[in-house]
Amino acid sequence: MESGATTARAVFPPKAPLPSVQFDEFALASGCSNVARGQMISCLRKQSVRTVGQASIDVFNRYNPSDRWAFQPVIDGQIIRVAPISAWESGTWNEIPILTGFNTDEGSPFTPTRLGTSEEFTKFFKELIPALSESDLKELNKLYPDPAVNRKSPYYDTRPIDVGSQYKRGTAAYGQYAYICPIQQTAYHASASQSAPVFLYHWAVNTTVKGGASHADQSAYELYNPGIRKISKTQNLLAGYLHAYFTSFVTTGDPNAIKGRYADRPRWAPFTPGEKSGTMVIGEGNDERAGGNSIGVVARMGNISYTKEECDFWWKRTILSES
Repeated sequence: MESGATTARAVFPPKAPLPSVQFDEFALASGCSNVARGQMISCLRKQSVRTVGQASIDVFNRYNPSDRWAFQPVIDGQIIRVAPISAWESGTWNEIPILTGFNTDEGSPFTPTRLGTSEEFTKFFKELIPALSESDLKELNKLYPDPAVNRKSPYYDTRPIDVGSQYKRGTAAYGQYAYICPIQQTAYHASASQSAPVFLYHWAVNTTVKGGASHADQSAYELYNPGIRKISKTQNLLAGYLHAYFTSFVTTGDPNAIKGRYADRPRWAPFTPGEKSGTMVIGEGNDERAGGNSIGVVARMGNISYTKEECDFWWKRTILSES
């Protein structure tokens, strides 16, 4: 399970304002705005593929800059019966082995590059999550210290790249809100309540100076991509290990079961809450593709490298995205 989790970002009730507006815009662009809701599918089937496709693209692109993407999941009581966080807290789900994980810089492709002031940082999140209160926003700004007023902030950016002064700060906050913390939420809930194992990874290969270990960077390695493998011996080994872990899990439910040509890869232990070494960290310290010369550590069992304080903040506000 990748690219987020069931509790990631927004899961709306049917009458929430944003998806309702986006639906109406899509209906108008598709030429079906004057039909009853119950006739919508029939109307769309009468339109050309080009018309429906272009309507989808136009509506999506309209909201893309603010990351308020159209066509997000809706809690309709049938396909998605309840808010995902409520399903986790109920303790009733299909208990199967889970492999999931996150990358260090999940937020780098989605954060506005020119984010330049603390006011813009706050406005970005207020628009993204309207239910955040003023006290929530104050806590958000405290959790992610403003580099414009605090040179000791971990988000003070000294990289020689053309980005706004708040970009690194926004990348961290958005990445943890949208991907990293929801993925960890899955690991905590599932591993605490089911006997089937949960395997959590942290992908840390630094691919570019700006993007770091960006969202979906690991996918080429999962596929054992020849272009990646020929870069260096270490990149070949990273691809080999990850591909071996994933193919073993897909076929057996255990990333360690099938040894294959990478039988010497480290054993991937199941995630357990409170365990100090419950995460498979892959590519830590490797910056070859970003122009560096460090090969880092290909794979090792380690700890989650993000503070619990930040994820506690987002976990407490999961319901805000589902209401």
